Amino acid sequence: MIITKARLDALAAEFHAVFNQGSILAPFSAQKHGTRYDVELRRITAMTRVPETSERVKISGLLAMPVGARGALPVVSWQHGTILSFDQVPSNLVRLAEPGYAPRDNVDSIETLLNIQRLAGQGFAVIAADYLGKGPYRNGRGEAYAVKDATVQTCLDILNAGLATMRSQGIAQSALFLNGWSQGGLNTQWLKQELQRRRVRVNAVAAQSPFNNLADSLRYWCGALNFATPGEAPYPAAPAWISACVIITLGSYRQYYKLDNLFKTAIRPEFQQLAEDYWRDYPQSVEVLQKMPAPTALLVEGFLDRFTADQNSRFLSQLAANSATFWNYDSPTRLYYGLADEALHPNLVKMALASNGSKIHGVPVAGASHRATFLASLYGEGPVIDGNSTVPDWFRSVL
Repeated sequence: MIITKARLDALAAEFHAVFNQGSILAPFSAQKHGTRYDVELRRITAMTRVPETSERVKISGLLAMPVGARGALPVVSWQHGTILSFDQVPSNLVRLAEPGYAPRDNVDSIETLLNIQRLAGQGFAVIAADYLGKGPYRNGRGEAYAVKDATVQTCLDILNAGLATMRSQGIAQSALFLNGWSQGGLNTQWLKQELQRRRVRVNAVAAQSPFNNLADSLRYWCGALNFATPGEAPYPAAPAWISACVIITLGSYRQYYKLDNLFKTAIRPEFQQLAEDYWRDYPQSVEVLQKMPAPTALLVEGFLDRFTADQNSRFLSQLAANSATFWNYDSPTRLYYGLADEALHPNLVKMALASNGSKIHGVPVAGASHRATFLASLYGEGPVIDGNSTVPDWFRSVL
């Protein structure tokens, strides 16, 4: 299906306002950010083998290309952030072909739509995996949330499927870029590490609000890691949806790492049924979300302080092993992090900046929430992004 330049710009203007929390950016400007090309969207599929379980599973993703492209295109592998549903995935944007379909926040992958407007609409091909356990081929499977090898293999297989589809249309790859936000920021770092091990050249890597250290992120959400500075205003509190992310992480590790009793050993008895129900269906009703305890109340007493159960220790060890913090990147890499990000304190990013080699660079985003950090990476300018360029402009500069 083809989405026109005018429609892309209209949708970008609508959702720019939704993501621009705190109005840290100027309103969307068609003159500055307008699309150059109509864009064709295709759902792509592949078979993947799940490293943790050896299962073969069908997966899906999205390929977005500028209409009329010829010869070779720079390619962006885009890794989306956490979605608390099974269907809010990149490939479902093909629904824009339905007459009168209007995408909605928290129903459609709006972050992917904004990447399409800023990247595919400017001459890049964008390839995005729906992730294992998401999208039209889920078939009741639980997702592999923060499960490293399964995630990397899914992203690799969808990237290769997208490149194969491009070649079938007579279009080659001229360069490769990686981009991701939140959970997708972590996935982007994992993907880069695997491509580096395989000696696949990546021209540049960008990640926004990347949860590169899962163990420390969990400690922060649970109040066991405190960055408060005397005399400073309190930092924004962790959002309510963090508890849902903790449940999904536990469920994913239970399934893919075979930690069969993890809910019973890690979650307080009074919340175990709630967690089971949430893991099964991801219900979004106000009543369910209101019953969701804070992470500090969800986990058994002493979970982060002392030995509580073998399964809990194995979970925490695996969580730490899946950290992306310590690496030496051979491609130019930028981590955009918000200075008011309610889900990720800036200090959780700094060890990655200190330990990932000379090619990594941090971009602090002034006053930015979790969503606004992502938006600024695509549309920001000036002091908001500390004098740096946006992801689209930076990618173009290193072509």
